Amino acid sequence: MRWLRWLPHRLAYGRGRHLRSEWRKLWVKLLHPNAHIEFGEGTYVGPGFSLDMPHRGSFITGPRVQFRQGFRAEVHGDGRIVFGADSICTYNVLMQCTTSIEIGERCMFGQSTIVVDGQHRFRDLDKPMLEQGYDFTPITIEDDVTITTKTTIMASIGKRSLVAANAVVLKDVPPFTVVGGVPAKELDYFGPEDSAG
Repeated sequence: MRWLRWLPHRLAYGRGRHLRSEWRKLWVKLLHPNAHIEFGEGTYVGPGFSLDMPHRGSFITGPRVQFRQGFRAEVHGDGRIVFGADSICTYNVLMQCTTSIEIGERCMFGQSTIVVDGQHRFRDLDKPMLEQGYDFTPITIEDDVTITTKTTIMASIGKRSLVAANAVVLKDVPPFTVVGGVPAKELDYFGPEDSAG
């Protein structure tokens, strides 16, 4: 009877957790027959993971990427989202992509982060905002970037930089830089002296 006592724990945290992840990955691929979807070895897909890729597009992960809970990606046209090895999306991360979002290795996305490669046009006074289209910019997030809670990312981020909680990143962030605020501004540089901007 001892095994019965440990069964719920093993189903929640042991082999059952990984089996549910494998089922979710299979289901995502079945739902998107025209898209290019690859999950690297050991990638974990948690509860609430969803892709909106009604036509083509690509969603690719390297090995050991984690999507803990509530991840959502909306990929339009030939848009492409790529995650490097060992990157982590914690809870309720949203990505919207029409061009490309390229994410390096060992990156971390905090709770309720949004990454978008397009912005609504709004300056034409003769048209409603929803009829004005978008401006798109491909986004690259380099290796070892830390993006903390409730941030909005609309630009590229250099290697090992850190984005403070609640920041809105509207322009590219250099490597080894801490940014914060709305809009995000450089707060600190912690990289090699010869690389300082």
